[in-house]
Amino acid sequence: MKHYKKMIQPYVVWAALLIVIPLILIALYAFTEEGNEVLTLSFTWKNFAKFLESTYVNVVVKSFWLGIITTFLCLLLGYPLAFIISRFPEKTQATLILLVTIPEWINMLLRTYAWMNILADNGIINQLLDLLGMRPVNMMYTDFSVILGLVCNFMPFMIIPIHTSLSKMDKSLIEAAYDLGATPFQTFRKVIWKLSIPGVLNGIMMVFLLSVSTFVIPKLLGGGQYMLIGNLIESQFISVGDWNFGSAISLILAVIILIFMSLMKRMDKQEE
Repeated sequence: MKHYKKMIQPYVVWAALLIVIPLILIALYAFTEEGNEVLTLSFTWKNFAKFLESTYVNVVVKSFWLGIITTFLCLLLGYPLAFIISRFPEKTQATLILLVTIPEWINMLLRTYAWMNILADNGIINQLLDLLGMRPVNMMYTDFSVILGLVCNFMPFMIIPIHTSLSKMDKSLIEAAYDLGATPFQTFRKVIWKLSIPGVLNGIMMVFLLSVSTFVIPKLLGGGQYMLIGNLIESQFISVGDWNFGSAISLILAVIILIFMSLMKRMDKQEE
């Protein structure tokens, strides 16, 4: 036991340096006024009250709306793909899952720039439309381009958890449902879907949290016109320099994420 404690000590130190200490600093900045030294600990709620202004509330609403749409599309497209992959032999499944995860090996910034080249006014799609004698379509800096970038970047985070649940499923339950006279739709609804709900909930949680907090995709594909909560935090730290307000927003987002995760876990327990 002592040997294991010695092995885990470096990880505890790194966790404290990279996670615990930054969180403490964020909390201190969030509850202090701009211009005051952190060590004075002059607590204030002004940063949180400022967040309740209509402009910032609209940013949160739009962020959550785009997150819900992205999560729904990832579930709608990812579940059938995960189900199809789970029907193949195990070796083939490993290869197909590898193909799903390969795009994640490339930096998100590079993947987003690739979509900019595809969706631009003189991009690949509009060049093909021009060859076919059709008018070019304005796709950049729209809801379509932002949602497309979010879905394509975060789709693997939906597919993999669902595939894990489906691949671990006891196939004899499906055969028993057919033997008892259940139709394919009834079998899917009462057996396959029910058993895959843990993976679905994990996928929904990961995709939603990533899409709500991201700032690279809306900034590039939205052309700076989309101010989501991730972009708001980035601007407060980098452009405006108001670390206090940026820390307050980060803390609020962290609390929202924790509440969302607890609700998803509660739903998972109820399903079990």
